[in-house]
Amino acid sequence: MSGTLRNSTIRSGRSFDLGKMNLRQLWVAYLTYPTILLYFALALASLILAARNFAGWGATCVSILAVVLIYPVVWYLLHRYVLHGQYLYKSRWTAGFWKRIHFDHHQDPHLLDVLFGAPATTLPTIAVITIPVGWMIGGPGAAATAFGTGVVITCVYEFFHCIQHLNYKPKAAWIQRMKARHVLHHFHDEDGNFGITSYVVDRALGTYYVDARARTRSPSVFNLGYNVDEAKRYPWVMRLTGSAPKDRPDGARGDSDAPRGAGKHA
Repeated sequence: MSGTLRNSTIRSGRSFDLGKMNLRQLWVAYLTYPTILLYFALALASLILAARNFAGWGATCVSILAVVLIYPVVWYLLHRYVLHGQYLYKSRWTAGFWKRIHFDHHQDPHLLDVLFGAPATTLPTIAVITIPVGWMIGGPGAAATAFGTGVVITCVYEFFHCIQHLNYKPKAAWIQRMKARHVLHHFHDEDGNFGITSYVVDRALGTYYVDARARTRSPSVFNLGYNVDEAKRYPWVMRLTGSAPKDRPDGARGDSDAPRGAGKHA
């Protein structure tokens, strides 16, 4: 195992702490992370299946383009209405699911283990979104192409999502802007900036904002509305966590201290 992976200063429990990592350490962690390796393997398998059942260049290109266009819309809808929905924690049957897919990430946005989606939830979602689209365009070969494209886009999303929580200032201005918008989502008002690499849908649906002065700071930005009172009424997430929900991550700064770059116009 590399020195980066053994480095106790970038770990919290068994999780990597992106707030303590640099870009090189992120690359090592990302490229050796089991979930990402699984995605790479599935993307390669999809490529092989697409080649064996080749649908033609037209259908192949249309399948790729369709997934690229559909993905930001689907991500926005899932992020806004499922991941940020408050109905899942109100049932003992779905509370653990909601806790894993998003609550834990907002409780501590820098932990790599909960930043990545669990394959048991991400892969079926990718399949449901992409395979029917590809199949309608060009049969099994295009379906494999569409699924592989979805997996590759997910890898790209996950990497940039890591960058957005990394202790690192990107050199490219467009990545700085992307990171600043996502930081606002996590540290100022969670009811906006739902995109990861693109905020086109946020702009179209009125949930885009560019700095902390545009909105009042949300009291539920870290707990997504699952506060102590809600935990008393619906205790299943709290029981799984082992403690009451936090109104802010451990070590977070005061309300007046917006994350660096979060309050700047671009």
